[in-house]
Amino acid sequence: MPNAKVLEEKKAIVASLAEKLQNSVAGVIVDYTGTSVADDTALRKELREAGVDYFVVKNTLLARAIEGTDLEGMKEVLEGTTALAISKEDHVCAARILCKFAESHENFKVKSGYLDGKVIDTAMIESLAKLPSREVLLATVLSAFQAPMASFARAVQAIVDKDGEAAAE
Repeated sequence: MPNAKVLEEKKAIVASLAEKLQNSVAGVIVDYTGTSVADDTALRKELREAGVDYFVVKNTLLARAIEGTDLEGMKEVLEGTTALAISKEDHVCAARILCKFAESHENFKVKSGYLDGKVIDTAMIESLAKLPSREVLLATVLSAFQAPMASFARAVQAIVDKDGEAAAE
C-alpha cells in the first residue's frame, strides 16, 4: 500500500492533468520510444514556441484523469511510453508539429488525440495536420471577402476614367 504522502501527490497530479485537459481545445498523445535527447529537445522547443504544452505522462495517471469524461475513449492507447501535447488556443498546431516530426522519425508514433473535448483517431489528426495555419486561413477568407469589393472599385474607377475622357473631348 503506497504511503499517504505519495497518494496525495498522485491525486494532485491527476487533478492538475484533468484541469489541463479540460482547459485545452486540442491534444495529441504520442509514443516517443527511441527519440534521441537532441531530437526531443528540438521538438519541445518547437512546441513551446508554438504555445503547446508537451510533457511525458504516466499511463495510469492519464487514465485516471480522463476517467468519467468524454475523453475516456483514449484509454485503449495508453500503453508503452506516452507523451501528451496540449494546446489551449490553436486546434491544429500540436497535430501539425507532431505529425511532421513523426514523418522524419521512424519510432515516434501518434497514438490518439482529442479536439474540443471529443476523442479523434490518427486519421483525423493527420488531416488536421495538413490544414494551413489559422493566420493563412484568415487571410484566405479575408481575400475572398475583399475580391468583390476590389472588382467593384475597379469598375467604378473605369466609369470615372471613361467619363473624364469623354468630358475632355
